[in-house]
Formats: sequence, structure tokens, C-alpha cells
Amino acid sequence: MWRSDRRRACPVSAALDPAVRYVLCPACQAADRADSIAADTRLHDPRPFAVYLAHHGTAVKVGITAVERGDARLLEQGALASAIISTGTLIAARRAESLLSTALGLPDRMSAVRKWQARIRPGTAVERAADLLTTAERAAQLEWPQGQNRCAPQVVDHATAYDLPGGGLQPDAVMLPLTPGEVISGRISCRIGTDLYLHTAPGLVLLDTRLLAGWALGRAEPGTAPTAALAALAKPSHQEEQDALF
Repeated sequence: MWRSDRRRACPVSAALDPAVRYVLCPACQAADRADSIAADTRLHDPRPFAVYLAHHGTAVKVGITAVERGDARLLEQGALASAIISTGTLIAARRAESLLSTALGLPDRMSAVRKWQARIRPGTAVERAADLLTTAERAAQLEWPQGQNRCAPQVVDHATAYDLPGGGLQPDAVMLPLTPGEVISGRISCRIGTDLYLHTAPGLVLLDTRLLAGWALGRAEPGTAPTAALAALAKPSHQEEQDALF
């Protein structure tokens, strides 16, 4: 984990389970969250923060990011489009995020499965912009927290940054957690956030690169067939489908 701009080794040398999608063991995660903006344990951060709306196909989420990071946070999470709606202090940004979550029912996080499903039928840039601007108009009717200054939303569409085809991406399979000695191979079709879409002999395969955390990787010989286990793409749960309506 990182502390004082330095990478520190795990104090217990814990092994990561192949199925985890996080680079830290539970003990290191707990230590990391002790000084974390996401966990609200670093509210003293003096940088200006923005409140954004992010489009993820069937739903728009609300979130915050340091202004200096630009679009980086949106690209990391694989947002299809986004719009900044206010900027100001971190504490006020968190209050605004909570307000939109409570008053408008906007989620503040999005499951990987829902993101995968959104890329199958992403719609058009015009449709995404309309969704974001409609949500921004609803947000404008609320009493905004002091310390955050509203701004006219400028929609940024991210599909071109990912090379996401207008017709979407329909994976034939998703890669399962690895075991020692397995081979991953294929031609990269698209990269969105932490996900890679690979053209392989079995078809288009979705690889969540967070599953590679902790593995020592080596280069395979050209033409080596993939041996990593695959499964059908999961569908959103009933609760996720319900959330998408709001």
C-alpha cells in the first residue's frame, strides 16, 4: 500500500485469493481506508473537488473527484459520458453527493456487471447527453450545500476514448479467476476502465484486469492458445435492475 508517497510491503505478507479484485489484502485495505477520501477519513484535503454525473447505460450515478484529476476518475470507472455540475470544498462535495443520492435516488457506485451490460447497447452520444442534462436539471432544483459552486453542465462523451463501437460490444464469455500456469492471449479490441475486450479463438472475451492483481505474469509465445477458464457474462441482479429505474 502507499503511505507518504512510498510503496510499503504488506506487514503480514498475505496471499491474495485469485477471485479478489483488489490489490490489497484485508489488513492493508483497513489501513488504507484509515486515510482515504472514499472512506471519509481524509476530509481535511484542501484541494477543490467537483461533483459529477456519470452515465452508465441504464443508470446515471453521482460522484466526486479532485478537480486537478480532470476526466481521469471518469475514465477509470468506465463512464460512457459525464458532466461536472459543481466545484468547491471536499466536505461540501460529499454533502452534495449525499443530497443527490437521497433526493433523486442516484447511486454513488455502479457494479461491474451493470457496466458490462451497458456496453452491449450503449445507445448514442446524443441520448447519453440528454440523460445527463435531464438529471442535471433535476439537481438544479435542489438547495445546494454551501461551499460548492454550481456550474453549467458540459457533457463529455467518453466512448471515443475507449474506441467503443456505436453498436456496442457483446462478449461471448468473461474470464474467470486464474490458476497457476494458465495462458491469456488474444488481440485487444477495446479497453474500458479496468476491462479489456480480447478477440480470441473462442470469440470476444471480457477480462477484468483487477483479477491479475498479485500474479507474476510472463510473456507467452506468439500464437499460444488461451487456456484460462471462461464463463457466460452475468446479468444484473433484481436489485440492480430496480435501482436502474430511478
